[in-house]
Amino acid sequence: MVERKPKGMPPQADTTIRSVSWDGDDLSGQEHHRVEFVDVDMTEATSSRAVFSECTFRGVRFNVSAHTESAFLNCTFVRSSFFDATFTGCKLVGSTFDGCTFPLLKVEGGDWSFVSLFRADLTGAHFDGVRLREADLTDAICARSTFHRVDLSGAALRQTDFTDADLRGSDLSSLDPRSAVLKGAKIDITQAITIATAFGLDVSPS
Repeated sequence: MVERKPKGMPPQADTTIRSVSWDGDDLSGQEHHRVEFVDVDMTEATSSRAVFSECTFRGVRFNVSAHTESAFLNCTFVRSSFFDATFTGCKLVGSTFDGCTFPLLKVEGGDWSFVSLFRADLTGAHFDGVRLREADLTDAICARSTFHRVDLSGAALRQTDFTDADLRGSDLSSLDPRSAVLKGAKIDITQAITIATAFGLDVSPS
């Protein structure tokens, strides 16, 4: 069972990989457990069914990398870059992101439950069909982002900035509209009823 570790408590590493270039490498099928990656270049790297468990990534460049059905379980990402990175059907359950950058990030499907994206700048990021149950998006900036059909049940959404975001089809049952920024956000009719109910309104047919 994957459990969310306390924020700021990266797992103890048994091995360190430092300042190597995996630029354009195929990491498919690799398995790494309790490895600390420091200043590793994974630009344009690809992976399929790779497994990273309880690993720490410090200053790692995931730019323009593409990962399919890979797992990053209970991992810690510190000051890492995800420019134009793509995750398709991946599991990042219990992982923590601290001081990372995410321009043009694309996430299609997969399970990101219990992930900590506290204060993350996800401006323009794209999430589609992703499970983000009980994820921590407190103080996150999600302006102009896309959250299509995303399971945000139980997620921490305090002071989350969804300005001009597209939230249609997502579970917003954990969203308190009084403690989030929703100016210009796109929602569907079902979500409108959920938000109105959160305001204490009685929505009923005329």
